[in-house]
Amino acid sequence: MKLEVAVSIRRASGFTLEMSERCDADALGVVGPSGSGKSTLLQVIAGLESGARVVVDGRDLSTLPPERREIGYVPQDAALFPHLSVRRNLLYSPRATSLDDVPSALGIESLLDRMPRNLSGGERRRVALGRAILSRPRLLLLDEPMSGLDEGRRRETMGLIRDLKRRTGLPMILVSHRADEVAELTNRLLRIEAGRVVGREGRDGA
Repeated sequence: MKLEVAVSIRRASGFTLEMSERCDADALGVVGPSGSGKSTLLQVIAGLESGARVVVDGRDLSTLPPERREIGYVPQDAALFPHLSVRRNLLYSPRATSLDDVPSALGIESLLDRMPRNLSGGERRRVALGRAILSRPRLLLLDEPMSGLDEGRRRETMGLIRDLKRRTGLPMILVSHRADEVAELTNRLLRIEAGRVVGREGRDGA
């Protein structure tokens, strides 16, 4: 994945995000303290925030609405449709023509007929991840996918993401406040503080 992003956001609250980056990575990690701009960066790439130029693999997405960017976005709160079953959430995208083996890969086969209100936080995140995968994206954005999970569930979710990368080769950007999570799952790293990039790291493999 070749990513170019130039962002200039200044809000009345005092929040700013000012950055211009180019990178080439199979999996890009973004780390930093709360409020540093990590989640806003993902929203910019997904098209949910204006004020940025975004180019992915030579395709300029800057003027495209979110539904035309072919990006799978999994926010911190999962954002499932509460009135739809797990199965219908998974198949929500017009590009999701069948479930394939996604439910079994994510361990959610037994949840397909449940409603979101009857799921645990970890289950909701896995359903949201499945929905994003089934939309057949060119790029997957994961915002704190392990946040709030106990150690067992955290390691399990990291294993699922690692397996997803191995099986599909899908490029991804992963946001976390834990550098150890990012180091295990990505091969390029941006460190953000107070809305600015303060460090960059890279290595082969992930």
